[in-house]
Amino acid sequence: MLAGAATVVVAAGIAMFGIGPANAIANGEAVQDGKYRFSVKLTMTGIPVLGGGTRNSACSGALIAPDWVVTAGHCFRDENSVRVERPVAASTVATVGRTDLTTGTGGHDLEIVAVRQSATADVALAQLASPITDIKPLKVSKRAPEAGDVLRLTGYGSLTSTNPVPATHLQTGQLEVESLQESTLGVRGLAPQADTTPCPYDSGGPFFREPRWRGPELVAVVSNGPSCPHTEIESPARTDNIADWILDIVNA
Repeated sequence: MLAGAATVVVAAGIAMFGIGPANAIANGEAVQDGKYRFSVKLTMTGIPVLGGGTRNSACSGALIAPDWVVTAGHCFRDENSVRVERPVAASTVATVGRTDLTTGTGGHDLEIVAVRQSATADVALAQLASPITDIKPLKVSKRAPEAGDVLRLTGYGSLTSTNPVPATHLQTGQLEVESLQESTLGVRGLAPQADTTPCPYDSGGPFFREPRWRGPELVAVVSNGPSCPHTEIESPARTDNIADWILDIVNA
């Protein structure tokens, strides 16, 4: 399955999120209010379904420039499951800088107006309707991760793959790099538990280093992995080796 791919119930042509625990990142922990404010929840409503009707979905992501969000490429798929360079839903809203979504205060809610897809990785860039100037974007690193590196993940996904629903509070966890491939990493859960892993609706969530004397650095986004929670290998999509492409777009 796509780690974080949306699971929906379609009835009478209208999609509804399944009923389940409103948590994120299996066996992660709640993020302190105001921390990792670059984290993003993407809420899509009215995505066309093959054969008619619509569905709703959600993904995670990160603000990497005042008006650009990085997420998974498969978060923007048409009714034939083909990745496309456009918002596929009737409305795609990015919620940025709000740790607890139940409060409805703080942060920003902005429409996605354009999409760019990487040609080599499951990575997409989504443009906001207007720039955000009061949140520091997550830096895009050009340095490749190495085996043994500890990466932090944030996301608004589910607690489990069973009856998943998007989160109401941003969650986080740490995973360790075990291998490096051309377009993906091999990572395994580390903390708080060995089976701390992304779940449905975590797709596009940022994996980032936390250097001691510098700010956090993006190196990958949630892309694919086994049903959560698990202790197997997760395969996020690398961003370090497409950093030039990313920066060319967001700085244009």
